[in-house]
Amino acid sequence: MKRILDPCCGSRMFWFDKNNPDVEFCDKRELHTTLCDGRSLDIKPDTFADFTDLPFSDNTFWHVVFDPPHILKIGENSWMAQKYGKLSDNWEDVIRQGFSECLRVLKPNGTLIFKWNEQDIPVSKIISVIGYTPLYGHKSGKLQKTHWMAFIKDA
Repeated sequence: MKRILDPCCGSRMFWFDKNNPDVEFCDKRELHTTLCDGRSLDIKPDTFADFTDLPFSDNTFWHVVFDPPHILKIGENSWMAQKYGKLSDNWEDVIRQGFSECLRVLKPNGTLIFKWNEQDIPVSKIISVIGYTPLYGHKSGKLQKTHWMAFIKDA
């Protein structure tokens, strides 16, 4: 079994090694298209799964990186929706369930990295929705709206 899970990998944008053999890349969609700027977009997960209902046993992975869709106000078929996914109207339940699933499959003392962009929803709201306070975090991006937050699962 692999040690790392990316439950909503999309096109694996932040991975240096997009084919790392130690990572289980999951997504509920597969896509090959050309974006409006001519770049190719490929979403090809190892495992087809919705991050709210992962097909793995409890306590399977040492590390989970959770980068769910973060955009609410976007067209269903826009290039942004294709690239990043789109939040549904019941996004609070979806994010809460996704975070819970990530913790469920994480081994005790394992780490969960949660990436969130505040384009539509502030991090303070997300922390309230998931019900956990991160150990630490880091802002990144041109506008400092992308947050990387670290959590550890209790033993």
